[in-house]
Parts: sequence; structure tokens; C-alpha cells
Amino acid sequence: MNANPVFNLHIPTRILFGCGEIKKLATETLPGKKAMIVISAGTSMKKYGYLDKVIGLLVENDVAAIVYDKILPNPIKAHVMEAAAICREQGCDFIIGLGGGSSIDSAKAIAVMACNEGDFWNYVTGGSGKGRPISKALPVVAIPTTAGTGTEADPWAVITHEEKQEKIGFGNIHTFPALSIIDPELMVSIPPHLTAYQGFDAFFHAAEGFIANCATPISDLYALEAIRLLAKYLPVAVNDGKNLKARAKVAWASTLAGLVESTSSCTSEHSLEHAMSAYYPALPHGAGLISISLAYFETFRNDCMKRYMKMAEVMTQKKSNRPSDFIDALAKMQKECHVEDLHLSEWGIKAEDLPQMVQNARETMGGLFTLDPRPLTDEEALAIYQKSFK
Repeated sequence: MNANPVFNLHIPTRILFGCGEIKKLATETLPGKKAMIVISAGTSMKKYGYLDKVIGLLVENDVAAIVYDKILPNPIKAHVMEAAAICREQGCDFIIGLGGGSSIDSAKAIAVMACNEGDFWNYVTGGSGKGRPISKALPVVAIPTTAGTGTEADPWAVITHEEKQEKIGFGNIHTFPALSIIDPELMVSIPPHLTAYQGFDAFFHAAEGFIANCATPISDLYALEAIRLLAKYLPVAVNDGKNLKARAKVAWASTLAGLVESTSSCTSEHSLEHAMSAYYPALPHGAGLISISLAYFETFRNDCMKRYMKMAEVMTQKKSNRPSDFIDALAKMQKECHVEDLHLSEWGIKAEDLPQMVQNARETMGGLFTLDPRPLTDEEALAIYQKSFK
């Protein structure tokens, strides 16, 4: 971060946080009278009664709803376009993203395409996207049932162009949620391995945002508290999913990390992971980040030493004298969450794929490379992949 920073802060999202806050959906002034509820193609939203609960609360609030339930873990452009067409045909005037980051990200993209002509990739910047401006989007209500992406507190929507194998983050002032309800009671059903993957996604939002060259005093506050909370409580949530205190702390850390993304930025670690899951969409985003994280952060160890030591201190609650303390604390945290030995090959990735992934990362999410502590070479990026591959 610059010694004399210049920054601005504008996050136009009303946040309701806490156990039981989902009930406020029945009494809050909502941004429309007919919602499209966007959920994943999985079973959890129906199995655990979350969808029925949301629909019932909307009925109490005199709001009608339809459901779009095809979203994939790595959401694709085709579903965004299909849902947007349905949204227009059915006269929906706002979108509810219910579930994990994929559902909420999709809700944002659908909200854009419900109000803008042509193809979603016309508006995406990077890869084959045309980067055209948008003038409006439908309002979005975010109701996360996972703790990881922080998409409830930032404008970003990560969508994959499945035909071109481009996975790119898109967002602007129009894609901030109008309202976000973060209720940790909706998160107790997440299995341990997904709790870990999602929680580390939040951790890396915070850690990357802390070392990014665009970090600000306000993003530093959010980032260090998110890092502290996740180091302390994510292992508890992974090992005891019913521990509501731990779930709440992790959920708040995830929202804080989303605020980091609104006031600083991710760095090229996210570009490198997006390239991996663009080619292999079965790879969970958090698992990909975990897999490359130690090699990634080791690469910048001597470029922002004081910041590494500060992260180590909030993680360990001990004085740090060397930047490697952060690497050690990160490795220990991964072991406590049982994700210290992930094999990228389990998701089909091959060693010969790695060079083209470097190229993909540059072409689709190259902007994040400009926010690294120092310029990362293609050779270094390939080395990060190679050191992480097993």
C-alpha cells in the first residue's frame, strides 16, 4: 500500500447479519413484487427446507416468486442467458440469489442480462469479452447459505464461458446486492470438506487483498479481522459443523472478506485458479486455491515482508520476526482443516495442461496480475502450478 493512499468507499448494500435474520425477509421493504429465486442444480436448498422457507417469507411480504434451479458449482453463461430470458418473460422485477457463491454470482449476471441486450460476454472485460458498459440491472437480494465467496458484500460475479473455457469475474456499481441477509443458521448443513474449501476462499480474498498494491486503510481493517477470525474458527467449523458460534464467526469473516474485495482486490492467485477450473469445472474453486496457495505466497514472501508478518501475528497471536511465519501458519491451518494434501490430478488436471493455464490466466484475468506486490513472470506462474501439482 502507498504511504499516502488515495481511495474511496461506496458499498451500496444493506446488510442484515445474524442468527435468525432470515425472518426479516417477511418484513423488509424489498426492491420489487415478483422475484426470480436462483438456486443450484443440487438438492440442498430443497432438502434442508431453505427454498420453502424463503418462498413462505416472501408470501408473508406479499411478494410472488418463480424458481430457476439449474446453476452449476462453476456457473456458466448459457444458464445466465436462459434465466434472464425467463425473467423477462415472467415479468420478474428483482432477483434473489439463494445458496452458495455460484447462485448469488449467477443472480447478479442474470440481473444484468434481464436489462441489457445481446450476450453476457458483450459486457465482460477480459478474454473474448467485449467490455461494453451497462446502464442498469435488476436489484439483487443475496441470501448466502455458505461462507466463502463474500459475494453478498461485493459487486463481483464469476461466470464461465463454457465454449471458450474462459472464467472471468464481472461487476460494477449496478451489481452490488441491494440487500444481503447473512444467517449462519442456514450454514450448519455444509459438509466438512466444503466448509474448508469455502472458508479458505474467504481467507484468500482477505490475504490477497492485504498484499495487493491497491490495498487501502479500510481494506486492511477488514482483511486482518477476516484473517484472524478464519484462522481461529474455520478449523472449529470444519471439525464441528453444528457449532453455531464458529459458523457465525466464519460467516462474518466471509462477509468481511467480501468487503475487502470491494475496497482492495484479489491478486493473481485468483487468476491462476480461474484458469484451472475453466478447463476443469468439477474442481471446486476453494480447493484449487488451497492447492496452489503455499507456492503462490512463497513467491512473494520477500516482497511485502511486514505484511506477511502482520498476517502471521493475527493468525498466531504471537510476535512474528520473519515473513515465513505466515507461510507456516497457513500450512498449519490447512492441516487443521484436513486439506493439506489435495491432489489436483483427482479432478483430472494433467501436468501438460499447466502451460496453457498460465496463458489462459493472463488472457482472461490479466488485470489481477497488475495488482500483485510485484510483477509475476510467466515462468514464476508456471512454477507455482508445477510446485503445487500432485
